[in-house]
Formats: sequence, C-alpha cells, structure tokens
Amino acid sequence: MKVFVTGATGYIGFAVARAFRQAGHQVKGLIRNPEKAALLERWEIEPVVGNLDQPESYREAAEACSVLVHTAFEASGRAVDLDHQTVDTLIGCGERGAQPKLLIYTSGVWVYGNTRHQTVDESTPLSPAELVRWRPAVEEKVLSAEQVRGLVIRPGCVYGGRGGLTGLWFQGAESGNLTAIGDGQNHWAMVHVEDLAQAYRAAGEVGYYGEVLNVCDASRLTVREMVEAVARATGYRGSITFKPVEEAAGEMGPFAECLALDQHVDAFKARTILNWQPNHRNFVEEVALYYRSWKQHQAG
Repeated sequence: MKVFVTGATGYIGFAVARAFRQAGHQVKGLIRNPEKAALLERWEIEPVVGNLDQPESYREAAEACSVLVHTAFEASGRAVDLDHQTVDTLIGCGERGAQPKLLIYTSGVWVYGNTRHQTVDESTPLSPAELVRWRPAVEEKVLSAEQVRGLVIRPGCVYGGRGGLTGLWFQGAESGNLTAIGDGQNHWAMVHVEDLAQAYRAAGEVGYYGEVLNVCDASRLTVREMVEAVARATGYRGSITFKPVEEAAGEMGPFAECLALDQHVDAFKARTILNWQPNHRNFVEEVALYYRSWKQHQAG
C-alpha cells in the first residue's frame, strides 16, 4: 500500500508512519520543516514538505496514496478551521489518483466527556469536553464522505517515548512542582504510542471503514496512582499538588477540564475487528523506563 501521513514527525504521526513502513508499505510523510526530512528518510519514509494551510503543497502526494492518515493538529487559534480544511482537502483527494481511498481521522476519547463509573463504547452518546466540542462534526464529515472510505480512531491518553500528557508529570517532577488536575480519583483511558500506531496500521491493512474505533488499553488506574508512580520513578521528594479544576482553568483554560475527566472506555471493537492487542500493559508497570525514555527525548 501507499500511505500518506500528516504530522509525520509528530508524537502520534511519527509512530504511525514507522508502523506502516515497518510492515512493508510505502509511506509519504507530511512535514513543515525541511530540516526534519532526514529523520523520516532514516526510517525509509518519503518526506513531503508542505503546510496544512497550503493544500497545494501536499495534495499531489496524497492523491497518489490509497490510505490517508490525518494525525496533525496545529495548536493555534486557527486549529479548528484548519482541521476542517485539511479533512476537506483529503476527502477531495479521493476523487483523483489511487482509488478507493481510506481516510483515517484522529479524534480522541475526550469527546465522551465524563463517563464516571460507566464504561462507554462507540455506541455511547457523546458529551464532549468544551475543548473538543467541535470534533464530532469533523468525525461525521469523515464518516459521511462519499469520495473516501472514512474511519475515525479515538485514542486514549497516549504515553511512551517523548511522553504525551504524562510528559507534563515528568517535567513537573523535574522542576520541583509535580501537579495533577482534580483530586486524583479520576481515571484516564490510556494507550502506549506504539500500540496505538499498530492499530492504525491494522486498520489500514484491513480496510475497515464507516465506523469509529476506540483505541486504549484495559488499565483502570487512577490519576493519583499514576502521578504517585511518577514521583517514585523520578525521585521526587516534594508534595504532589492536586489542583482544583476551577483554579487550574484560570491558568490553562478548557484544557484543565480534559485533564480532570473521569473515563472508562472500552476498546473491544478495535480488538475484535483489527485483531489488535496492546503489548504494553499500563503506564505504572514500567514508569521508570518511560521516564528515562522521556529524558532522552528531551536531550535530543
């Protein structure tokens, strides 16, 4: 297969691009910075230098591929509009070049909002956190598109490697201010970045479409359990701060609500349809290793 990946040097995108290439597929990766081309070439991934806000810079490369994977997300005031624009462009690519095309869109479990003690699956009505309230509309655009075969993946909170959200805890411990949002009794749906990448690879190979897939492990650890494990792994000697959501929102905006969500998310559908299984059991079990890996990534 020929695969096109947006955000190919990003946290999720790089892992996804490598997973497809290591399975023998031809991979084109979209990057903004030409200086990162060597990184992709080192992993046998063809760099495509371009920008999401300049569709003409990547449209031809995408049209030549049969699988389009959108993982890029620009953290700016234009983020939502740009995501819509990129999805529109990728859908349009389905009318030309290699056909039929599978478009895999990256969403996330925050669209479920607080699930509390209820375990949710893909059939559960959505109650998105404010920060991602716009995302279900993009999901629906992907799933209803006629020019491509659309698939939506909703990853849990991603960890491993350069760190994802758990990197905030490692950074806090090193700076002497280890902080979690909320009282710590909430649960995060988690998934290791390499396990997540294998789910994308499997989805591309199976060609499954027209549906949503949750991708997370079966761990049910509380945030308190995870952040206390971080303290042990990093040798943190201070007290852990559990900051009230309202207070954190004054500093972080709607992102604070997302960090305090209590979620139990089921990924049975992905395990069944994709024959996918996470190889990493949970964040706490090898937290010291994840910390060392994070440190190496910070060092470059």
